[in-house]
Amino acid sequence: MVEPSGELVGKRALVTGGSRGIGAAIALALADKGADVAISYERSAERATEVVRAIEAKGRRAVAIQADSADPAAMTALVGRTVEALGGLDILVNNAGIARQGMVAEMSLADIDALLNVNVRAAVLVAQAAIPHLKDGGRIVFIGSCLADRITAPGVTVYSMTKSAQIALTHGLARELGPRDITVNLVQPGATNTDMNPADGAHAEILRSQTPLGRYGQPEDVAAAVAFLASPAARQISGATLTVDGGLNA
Repeated sequence: MVEPSGELVGKRALVTGGSRGIGAAIALALADKGADVAISYERSAERATEVVRAIEAKGRRAVAIQADSADPAAMTALVGRTVEALGGLDILVNNAGIARQGMVAEMSLADIDALLNVNVRAAVLVAQAAIPHLKDGGRIVFIGSCLADRITAPGVTVYSMTKSAQIALTHGLARELGPRDITVNLVQPGATNTDMNPADGAHAEILRSQTPLGRYGQPEDVAAAVAFLASPAARQISGATLTVDGGLNA
């Protein structure tokens, strides 16, 4: 057993969509800093179990909870089950999200609803459920997208709109929760090597050519930004957006 150490020892975190990609990297980064971590997953039970085992190998407590972000009741229950499993909640990272592409004139109502339900409504509901449990010094971090600030190609308008909504949510909650010494921030990844957007995918070369650093990010790059915002070093940062996109939006 590894003896817990780090600046987040004693903290309890929930990372939604934490079974793979950016979410899994965030969960492991928080565990590296000493936090106990709950992750949610929709379908990837086996991968969620792998993340839990990796966290436990670091000497931290971990739990995986099945929850569909499109289901409002599941979001509320997720927070309750996290608090029950870990004994409280100090850090919420809303990472779960989906992507749907299509021109506005042609996009189906089902795709529009899916984007709004998962990327916007779920973010509000999981924060709403978490707020009563967060104590002074608590942290909320939303994971958005650099496309909220700059749409680089047609076909992502509705997706980008849902991510821009998280900017307003971050600003508003920072105002609401500031008197309780709870910070609320937003991390906006750019092209990041995940199952959803692999570095060897069909559009990868175009994205690399648009990025000043000329490379895809890795999930660990985003996770490092989240771990910083969850740490005591970021105590004076709230209502802020940290874009991790290799300069794409420069």
